[in-house]
Amino acid sequence: MDNNRQNTTINWYPGHMAKTRREITEKMSLIDIVYEVIDARMPLSSKIVDIDSFIKGKPRLLIVTKYDLCDKKETDIILDFYRQEGYQVIPVDLLTGKNVPMIISLTKECMMDMNAKRKEKGMKPRPIRALIVGSPNVGKSTLINRLVEKKATAIGNRPGVTKNLGWIRIHKDIELLDSPGILWPKLENQKQATILACFSAIREEILDVSVLAVFILKILMEYYPDRIFRRYGLDSIDFSDLEPVLTMIAQKRGALTKGGEFDYDKVYHLIVRDFKEGMFGSITLDRLEEG
Repeated sequence: MDNNRQNTTINWYPGHMAKTRREITEKMSLIDIVYEVIDARMPLSSKIVDIDSFIKGKPRLLIVTKYDLCDKKETDIILDFYRQEGYQVIPVDLLTGKNVPMIISLTKECMMDMNAKRKEKGMKPRPIRALIVGSPNVGKSTLINRLVEKKATAIGNRPGVTKNLGWIRIHKDIELLDSPGILWPKLENQKQATILACFSAIREEILDVSVLAVFILKILMEYYPDRIFRRYGLDSIDFSDLEPVLTMIAQKRGALTKGGEFDYDKVYHLIVRDFKEGMFGSITLDRLEEG
């Protein structure tokens, strides 16, 4: 069993992301306010590290999706940090739509003097133009559908569902420029890069499934060991010799080859699938002191 594969370096930056950044930069003169979207389960890892370089100081709302799926105690520590940094933070539950109307009201509040100034100049009022931007798979499309209260965009649990920039009217007074998910050119923090992969913000094909599965076991054993015990009956894991652990999971879950041998590759896929399907409960993989 090759445990050296854990040293894999993630550096995924497809060409369409560079193109999206260029297009966003070109359109920023049209934008009044930015909706920056992050995932509550990874509120540090999913935040675009160099976003300030292309939104050019525009007013911004930091919208935190999937708040219903996170460990609120840990996520709230990070959200309080963002508030102290001056962000307007809106945690939203995309399942119920909780706090989604707050986005509209805060947008109007942030921009209330825009049309007042236009009126002073003898100009007619116009809709507020917002840009929505975030890492892949943070829930932008579902959020937009909540804002317009109907299916406006394609949704998928994988990066790259939204392909191009496009305008959507989400309210009689607000036009929204939707954008494909983007990352940053160099993923220097490999732990955060792997966390992005755990939540499908990076394509699975670029990372060996065994690397992802072992990372999931390690981080859950560090932060949520009770979830590992509840799911697999494991109270400890020796990461220098994973074979006994993989064998135990294979036995419990029937991960066997056609010849009846233990199928460790199937076990790796099973761990990753369990994680992505939320079988370990409400979790947050970022910690402020490590960010």
